[in-house]
Amino acid sequence: MDITILVKLTSRAWSLNILALMHEGMPGRQAPLLAATSAGRTAFAQSLDHLIQLGFLERNPGHGHPLRPEFRLTQAGVSAAEIASRIVNAVPDDADFALLRRSWTAPILALTDMPQRFSTLKSGLITISDRALSTSLLRLEEQAWIRRDIDATHRLPFPTYRAVNQGIAVNRAISLVA
Repeated sequence: MDITILVKLTSRAWSLNILALMHEGMPGRQAPLLAATSAGRTAFAQSLDHLIQLGFLERNPGHGHPLRPEFRLTQAGVSAAEIASRIVNAVPDDADFALLRRSWTAPILALTDMPQRFSTLKSGLITISDRALSTSLLRLEEQAWIRRDIDATHRLPFPTYRAVNQGIAVNRAISLVA
């Protein structure tokens, strides 16, 4: 999956969950999806609208009530839902999944299969700010999903970041389908 699409997809907290549930066969109606995600109504609605804007979901014509529409995956949504399902299944623990719902977690983990410098990560995630990247790396390091090593082989030592533990599982889930 292209990193810019992954960044857009994960910019809403419940997008991965919604796609994963639909990939696993859950009907595309709001009530069952909302109950299965345990999201708040506003955040869920924003994630659903976001998926429609990205072209991964569409209203199912002729199905559902105008106030309670039914949705289905588009052609692009089918492949995105497969990736979302792999990512969600890589982190089965609800406490850990809260970190995965954060905006930059999955894109950072996608880039850290090999040791990466801060500047390389920043250039790979074009729209990320220094503060957002450093905060995300710190959270991932505290959760033991990323390991920070100091490369002292050069004249000026510098840190490198690499996915480990659950982080490498998420990285592989993204890379398997890419």
